[in-house]
Amino acid sequence: MTQPQTQEQLNHLPTAQTKRRVRTPIPEQVDVAIIGAGTGSLTAAAYLARQGLSVACFDHHYVAGGCATQFARGPRDRRYMFDIGLHYVGDTKEGGIFHSLLEPLDINIDFVPLDPDGFDTLIYPDFEFKIPSDRDLFRQRLLDLFPAEKRGIDRYLRLVREVEATGSKLFASHGRLSPAVLWHVLTRSHLMLMQQNATIERFLDSCTQDPKLRAVLLGQHGDYGVPPSEASAVLHTGLFAHLSNAPAYPRGGGQVISDRLAEATEANGGSIVLRRGVQKILVEGGRAVGVRLEGHKGEAPDVRASVVLSGADIKQTYLQLLEPDHLPSAQLRQAENWQMAGAIFMTCVAVNTDMRAKGMRAANYWEMDGYDLDAFYKSERVTDYPRAHGSYITSSSLKDPETPWHAPEGVTAIEIMTLVHGEASAWGIQHDDIASGRYSKHPEYLQRKKAIETDMVDRLERQFPGTREHIEFCESASPMTHFRYTRAAEGTGYGIAATPAQFFTKRPDERSPIKGLYLCGASTRSGHGIVGALQSGWLAARSIARELGKPIR
Repeated sequence: MTQPQTQEQLNHLPTAQTKRRVRTPIPEQVDVAIIGAGTGSLTAAAYLARQGLSVACFDHHYVAGGCATQFARGPRDRRYMFDIGLHYVGDTKEGGIFHSLLEPLDINIDFVPLDPDGFDTLIYPDFEFKIPSDRDLFRQRLLDLFPAEKRGIDRYLRLVREVEATGSKLFASHGRLSPAVLWHVLTRSHLMLMQQNATIERFLDSCTQDPKLRAVLLGQHGDYGVPPSEASAVLHTGLFAHLSNAPAYPRGGGQVISDRLAEATEANGGSIVLRRGVQKILVEGGRAVGVRLEGHKGEAPDVRASVVLSGADIKQTYLQLLEPDHLPSAQLRQAENWQMAGAIFMTCVAVNTDMRAKGMRAANYWEMDGYDLDAFYKSERVTDYPRAHGSYITSSSLKDPETPWHAPEGVTAIEIMTLVHGEASAWGIQHDDIASGRYSKHPEYLQRKKAIETDMVDRLERQFPGTREHIEFCESASPMTHFRYTRAAEGTGYGIAATPAQFFTKRPDERSPIKGLYLCGASTRSGHGIVGALQSGWLAARSIARELGKPIR
């Protein structure tokens, strides 16, 4: 007999606020109209609403949070919760970046530390390497495994330190290249200065030629989805510095930050309107003056605004939501040619066995088919059929064992991911099939999706033998699914690729070429991921509040 869900379980379902937010009245005019309800948009909304400005977020999805959301499956008496994009973060200690960005909003997130002895475990054909959160221990483990590579290891870690220190200075200067930041770079970050336009592959050429050491140093490449021959060396080492600094998982699940931001927005009078996407940004006299919402029951209302903030995919913003003649021709060409990062395929399983007994820890497992990671990307690009060359395995149940709603008692929720082709053609469908939802029933798409899902389950079984027979639920999402819900170009959650030509000052900042139109999200200067999104929303809010006469101190 089905047991009724407790109120606590109901309150923590991803859709707990869906019905109310779908019915939120649409305002005729606001100070700030915000496109999307992802992390960047919600951060900006919470800051701006706190300043007394009227704000409204419009999103076509039924859950607020963008990639930082979860979804629930299973019958009412046996729910499973899976994370979409937020699986772990760094810099979670008191005084860290999360504390600095969320404390002014009176938001406190409790983080559960990952296994400090190996928060990321790298698995290669003939050895494993645990990345500890202690930087000195990381160095020692590298030296123990590669004793002849001391010079190269220390050179790599020097760049990590310089990028980390510069990043802290940049955050303190609100993302601006202030005189203090420039002085620091010129006097304390010589190696970073020399490598600012280098790829991580080129930088490693100056450190080591050992293929296994290179593979270890590149092991977290899936956190940004760009091949080593194209990825920015500064981005790669900066991401490692961030993740190895108090790596943790938010207690309650990957959606908890989004939920707190949404609640803070509404508590100060802001609106979050779900299932109402934006059709067009309204521009008059060269200035953004509002948005036109997508049609619903025959209506497509306009919402006037003093300022518009787009947290939508950058290509969608420039190429779909704006008329071509609203952008300078150079900006239009750049938007058309932006290279996007890789896309993710995710298989979610619920396993009714003790995964700890099988050796699974509160950690992430990066399993790779070989050492030449660049070759994997190149192989995927030239094929017209998606296939995996590795996987990323993680479990909210093990990272956050005291939270009961990840899965029923005795069940472990697990996500298995891999980088794959994001183009619709690689999945045997047309792009128009995605928006209509027809893709989900296309035989060729289903066949290719099933092949990757089978591969993901096989990889989980190889890593933790005996798991397959205990799987009681399995469901997968392709890049097509990601595009359907987030409308991100090529189905990526990472935004434009973090290549040297598209990194930091070469990415858009919060100010667009159009007056009154601001930007936030994964493709802006702050970068991708939950931290990049939070920062982008904070920076956009600061600029908008200043323009509207309500500066954020």
